[in-house]
Amino acid sequence: MAVRSLFPILLTRDLPRLVRFYEHALHGRVTYRFGSPDQDDYVSLTIGEASLGIGRDPVAPTAGDRVALWFYVDDVDAAYSRWVAAGGDAVQPPAETPWRERVAQVRDPDGHLVNLGAEASVSPD
Repeated sequence: MAVRSLFPILLTRDLPRLVRFYEHALHGRVTYRFGSPDQDDYVSLTIGEASLGIGRDPVAPTAGDRVALWFYVDDVDAAYSRWVAAGGDAVQPPAETPWRERVAQVRDPDGHLVNLGAEASVSPD
């Protein structure tokens, strides 16, 4: 058996708000909806080449780190600025890491911890 793909599913009490946030902050594009004609219960977004699911849960916890997401982006500084401008919270501004990646930490409106990173470039030796 081989794992072919993996995608996280966030749970939220306010599905429309969190979907709009990911559309604006990371250019997410809704690719699937499930629910009634009046209300979505689940939405899948494509963000770059990644997928993110968001499900409605009226009793979802509103605090604590239930999951941490990691998005590799082309430009960490630009993604960080766009995230904060879209209404996300800044946790740690972009900085170089000991493993030679540039990383920022942010939170979405529901408090999910998100890492925005740029892969280390390979230097010729």
